[in-house]
Amino acid sequence: MRDIRNHHRTAGRRVAFTAAASAIALTQALPAMAQSAPADDEVRADQIVVTGTRVVRDGFQSPTPLTVLTQEDIQNQSPTNNIADFVNQVPALAGSTRPSNSRLAISSGLAGINTMNLRNLGEVRTLVLLDGRRSVGSTITGLVDINTFPQSLVKSVEIVTGGASAAYGSDAVAGVINYVLDKEYEGLKLEADSGITDEGDGFNYSFSGAAGLAFADGRARVLLAAEYSHRDGIFQVDREWNQLGFRTIANPNYTPTNGEPASLVVHGAGTWNTLPGGVIRSQVGGGSSLRGVYFDQGGVAKQYQFGSLTDGSQTVGGDWELNDQSRRIGLDATDDRRGVFGRVSYEFADWLTLFAQASYNWNRTLFNSGPQAATFTLTADNAYLQQALTPAQLAGVTSVTLGTSAADLPYRKNNSTREVQRYTIGAGGEFEMFGNRAIWDGYFQYGQTDAHEQIRDIMNNTRMAQATDAVFAPAGNALGVPAGTIVCRSSLTNPTNGCIPLNRLGIGVGNPAAIDWVLGDPYRDQKFKQTVAGLNLSMTPFATWAGDVSVAIGAEYRKEEVSGFVPTEFQSGWSVGNYRPTFGSYNVKEAYLETVVPLGLGAEFNGAVRATDYSTSGYVTTWKTGLTWQPIDDIRLRGTLSRDIRAPNLNELYQSGTSRTNTFTTNAALVGPTYAGRNYQEITTGNLNLDPEKADTLSVGAILRPRFVPGLSFSVDYFRINVKDAIAQFFADSIAQRCFEGRQDFCAAIVPDPSGVRDFLVSASPFNFAKVKVRGIDYEASYRLPVGESGNLFLRGTATNYLENLVDNGVSTPVDTVGQNSGQTSGTPNWIFRTSATFDTPDYSVSVVGRGVSSGKYNNTFIVCTSGCPTSTAAAPTINRNHINGTFYTDLNFTAKLGIGKADGQFFVNITNLFDKDPILLPETGLSANSTFSDLLGRSFRVGVRFKTR
Repeated sequence: MRDIRNHHRTAGRRVAFTAAASAIALTQALPAMAQSAPADDEVRADQIVVTGTRVVRDGFQSPTPLTVLTQEDIQNQSPTNNIADFVNQVPALAGSTRPSNSRLAISSGLAGINTMNLRNLGEVRTLVLLDGRRSVGSTITGLVDINTFPQSLVKSVEIVTGGASAAYGSDAVAGVINYVLDKEYEGLKLEADSGITDEGDGFNYSFSGAAGLAFADGRARVLLAAEYSHRDGIFQVDREWNQLGFRTIANPNYTPTNGEPASLVVHGAGTWNTLPGGVIRSQVGGGSSLRGVYFDQGGVAKQYQFGSLTDGSQTVGGDWELNDQSRRIGLDATDDRRGVFGRVSYEFADWLTLFAQASYNWNRTLFNSGPQAATFTLTADNAYLQQALTPAQLAGVTSVTLGTSAADLPYRKNNSTREVQRYTIGAGGEFEMFGNRAIWDGYFQYGQTDAHEQIRDIMNNTRMAQATDAVFAPAGNALGVPAGTIVCRSSLTNPTNGCIPLNRLGIGVGNPAAIDWVLGDPYRDQKFKQTVAGLNLSMTPFATWAGDVSVAIGAEYRKEEVSGFVPTEFQSGWSVGNYRPTFGSYNVKEAYLETVVPLGLGAEFNGAVRATDYSTSGYVTTWKTGLTWQPIDDIRLRGTLSRDIRAPNLNELYQSGTSRTNTFTTNAALVGPTYAGRNYQEITTGNLNLDPEKADTLSVGAILRPRFVPGLSFSVDYFRINVKDAIAQFFADSIAQRCFEGRQDFCAAIVPDPSGVRDFLVSASPFNFAKVKVRGIDYEASYRLPVGESGNLFLRGTATNYLENLVDNGVSTPVDTVGQNSGQTSGTPNWIFRTSATFDTPDYSVSVVGRGVSSGKYNNTFIVCTSGCPTSTAAAPTINRNHINGTFYTDLNFTAKLGIGKADGQFFVNITNLFDKDPILLPETGLSANSTFSDLLGRSFRVGVRFKTR
């Protein structure tokens, strides 16, 4: 065994470069996913620094569960050129925001980012760190976009699956994810790769490089990295799985007493009341019904053929395939990323190393956010209506209301650009205190995000209303045009308003000039600033009969700021967006104390306490108590109990009127017939009276490494997180549901849209409601087996059994959403799992990954029946089917290892979703697939090369 003093020195210098002084723990005792996890006699000093505690102590094993992904894992098994996609395969992560599932985040600023969400408790309750330090958020909610980290330098990703606010502060309610950079890299490495889907779309490529230089006998270091990445967007859904017409419709034959289910899950169904060229939904006046008259190519009027079952918005059979909304939406975003990173450091003495680092990242995304679906009304004298229908059809008609998905209009687009800068200076080192080694570090960091959040081709409500209201010009009109010319009615009284009439009845009939006149590109500029300063000290002041007592102390100051700019013309009057600038700031002062106390007989106590004072929400104390016990070498038991917090973020405190548009669920049994299937605009403002969330976390587990099976490691951990005073809000569907249940205070939050562009306006704001409870069990196993003279077989398996995810808002009946496979915020599968097998030799490696989720339900409140059903209620709606399939995907990676002079080269081929399995299908309108827990793209290929000097 190496000299313990040298061991301390090596680890200490690494910790000195890390703002959050990491724990020293023997890697072989942790259930890490590290593919190259060393055997007991192969532990190296540069492999034993991990996240989970501030105490720096040789041999200490934190009681908080930890998963480690190494650089080899990322290289051999990553299915894309995006590290976030790989990390999000860990079963403890569920419900993270990615470009593929943020398509409708048009007004929130979330579109296009990659985030982390532990336990599906919400990304805002997961703390993401870079080398143990916070990073400036890419959104007003403080979410960190993983794409802004220098991916070519990521040496490992350490996932702490347990409350860690006492060690790291606010937001670490569900845990911490720390991206660790290889700050001591020496040499040159380059990588290039390219990929495409089996369908021939989604073409992507990336280039990255890093160089590290050490001089002055290794005391001085310079590190540089750069990367560029591009991905083509997929803006049309032509996959077969999205053409099945899988829908939930209201049963038109249902009555409260006839024993039939209120809702039906069917195939071959489509939305009839929103068609590409417009369809008449209803009329005022007239002797014959125009319901179902739709307008096709060239504006030709046809009669929609209703199917065997038709509710207020959908039909089974008949012309169900005419609706194109499910095909005119996006699967993936166009994404361009550029980034540079630099770091310099100099070790003046063991007790003093200075460093400075800086990074700049630029990211732009473009995504199809769906067609310009809308409801509008035409009076009987509308020129285009009179051209499309006969006088007999219009006899006695005063007006008609139509629904359209606007095939002539370009689809709405998210087109945001973000620039993220980070600058850090710091110092650290080790010295002797109380006769033992002490380690200190301090740093100052400034981060800034400049976000240009733009949406394109958005309808201007006033201009669209004016252009739609087209009439035949009378003789002698103020415009000076011949009688009978189609003009905007508004122009007859205001000839200079520039209005160009727009025909919305048909496909291929819209005047391009009119389309340009009614559309615009609203945007919002936002600047997020983060200033952080911290100081940490880890020492061993004394010892007891059982061994050394270690202590870590530290303090941190942080300030978060937001400012914005929105041109006046984009603050109101648009179908989507209506941005308003947000201004606000808060600061927080914190101090912490952590200790490790050996108790003897293989047991150690780990405790921490942190005092936190927010300028907005006041003072709060967080704490942690943990215990590990290793009675024999083969088994270690661990447990923690902690109080954690999440303070309200800038968005929750200061947002000035964020809005989004969508459609109420079509299930009338949930929200009532007044709102079912109708569209709305939801407006949210901030709340300065919010209090911090408080969470109590319990984690109990065991690690088994039997000596009689060398190379085998197994762990199991139970977790329970109870969040009190949770910050959240009721959204449109929930508000409508409460209104349908008779709550007039919720009904008051829904009013008709006076502009007529949307059916309703919905008001919502965050507040502290009752509680959130999450429970589950994590399993992890690994096995390493030598094969032949130079080969090794690595087997890894991780799984999380989610037992409960219950939200009690204090108003409605709490619903446990575990087992709901219906999407990002609607539920968590019972099981999320990932397994891998890698055969590695000096010449090549082959990795096979299996990943997926268990089957479940569409909604846990549904009562399944086909006859003899009870009366359907909002709390217990009846339905004929409530099963949603799970999925299992297989990925394959082959890497050939090539020696090129004094360099190592690799050529790799990666196939994702090898057997081209479909995603989890959902009975919904629009994109009928779970975009959070399944693969939308199908089989994909990626090839690339790596080059690294020895």
